[in-house]
Amino acid sequence: MLINLVTGLPVILLCLLMQAMLVGLCMRLYLRFRPYTLTPNSLLPDMLLLAAVMLLLLLGNCLQMALWAWLFVLLGEFDNFTHALYFSGVTFATLGYGDVVLSAGWRLLSALEAANGILMFGVSTAVMTAAINDVLKNNSKLMQQQQQ
Repeated sequence: MLINLVTGLPVILLCLLMQAMLVGLCMRLYLRFRPYTLTPNSLLPDMLLLAAVMLLLLLGNCLQMALWAWLFVLLGEFDNFTHALYFSGVTFATLGYGDVVLSAGWRLLSALEAANGILMFGVSTAVMTAAINDVLKNNSKLMQQQQQ
């Protein structure tokens, strides 16, 4: 059990760092381009900005799945990266189909990846919720100003 924790902890830390980096990048991107969407009828710019934030966050989550898959291949759990990535995606997203499982010696790693995944998807959801709330708040202000 301890070997699973020692093996999984560096990957979790790399995932946390990657997520923090991408959240920071998304925040900078959002703040840099947000002023261009603060005009009446800015539906398309709002959609493009939110889509860019979503795409970056999704890319970050996919890279984290790939990092876990790489670990599983290094440990000899899978013969090829494609199968490892499938397992990693299912586990990271906490779906856990059960059609593919790790060997008994490394099974705890799947629980660590699932815990890591649910946390990272939660952070991504929080960032998107904040961005959407900001867009709604600013659009509401613009509409009130137009009515006056």
